[in-house]
Amino acid sequence: MTVPPPLPGRQPPRPPEPPRTVGPDQARPRQLVPGVPSANDREMLQVTEQTRTYPCANCGDALVYDPAIGKLRSPSCGSTYPVLLDTSKALQLHPLGPTMNALYAQARSAAQVQVVDHEVVCQNCGGHTLFSGTLTATRCPYCNTPIQRTDVQVAPARLPIDGILPLRVGDEQARHNIEAWVNSRWFAPREFKKYRVLGSFSSVYLSYYSYDAEVTTDYSGARGTHRTRRDSDGNIETYTDWWPVSGRVHDSIRQLAESANTGLDSERVRELEPWPAEQAVTYTPEFVAGHLARTYDGDAAQVFEAQARPRIEGIIENTVRRDIGGDEQRVSRMNPVYQSIDFLYLLMPVWLLTVTFAGKPFQVFVNGVTGEVQGQRPWSAIKIASAIIAGLLLIGIAVYLYMQVRGG
Repeated sequence: MTVPPPLPGRQPPRPPEPPRTVGPDQARPRQLVPGVPSANDREMLQVTEQTRTYPCANCGDALVYDPAIGKLRSPSCGSTYPVLLDTSKALQLHPLGPTMNALYAQARSAAQVQVVDHEVVCQNCGGHTLFSGTLTATRCPYCNTPIQRTDVQVAPARLPIDGILPLRVGDEQARHNIEAWVNSRWFAPREFKKYRVLGSFSSVYLSYYSYDAEVTTDYSGARGTHRTRRDSDGNIETYTDWWPVSGRVHDSIRQLAESANTGLDSERVRELEPWPAEQAVTYTPEFVAGHLARTYDGDAAQVFEAQARPRIEGIIENTVRRDIGGDEQRVSRMNPVYQSIDFLYLLMPVWLLTVTFAGKPFQVFVNGVTGEVQGQRPWSAIKIASAIIAGLLLIGIAVYLYMQVRGG
């Protein structure tokens, strides 16, 4: 591991001071690059490194977003700052087809920032930090300063973030929920429950698309009606009469959330739903300060085709079956026509526990808004075998007692 070079003349940190609240119009730290951020801009942009930090005006330490109070807070002196929301902007849905076509055209004509491994130099300690893959926010491994990569978010061939669901579940509550979930896994190995030692636990904002769609579907099929009759032996049997049907239905899809990140347990991530997407606010990077964040792996069109469309078609089939009615339904043809498909690009918060057990990673997720826990766990062969043996013994004892009583 490369040791970061010491900064000349670096002074020891100031002792912690009593917490205080700093208003948005009070003094701000000086700019490293004169003339880049405005005088009223809190963030400190490191233009040469394409990163963003938020120094405290009181002690100079990097601010982090604290979900317990809904503000930025200095870990050193406890000063708090309100998150600066741009109330002049409202979340605006984008038409999927025209937006992606324009983006693809821009990508062909502009220099695209690739989402690849990118090394930056921490402006606080001089250490080198590697942003790997789609990671856009992390902490310096040497001095723990929160830093955000900005070149991906402003790249001409990348979708800008529309909104964010701010993290609401704090570290303490998330750990409590995780511990309760882990301890309730009766057949998990004892070693797995030592997740504090074996695993990594962090908050991360994942990329999502929220889709709205209007769909009209022509269909054909058959309606089945159950009837009963008595056969020649007097037994009652049930049979089904089938009648051909056809019709048209309309579905209005609202806020269908789909994850845009790979490398995760997609089934468990899906089980974190529902997401209160209607509570999303206009994106500001201050919400991400001190937390991990990932940009998208698949764009809005790719995720729609691979994930959203199959789910929508399942919704349409349920609508068709209700329209057919009867006791049973057969659907032989569906022809969905999309009048509109719109989307928002949102960041959703989760707490992620990754435990490597027996050489295999297991992921446990906590919904950063609702606190719901979903995840994987290994199974203990010893515990399962012990439970089977105990069950057999109980059955054997019950049979023995029954035979004794019967024999007596």
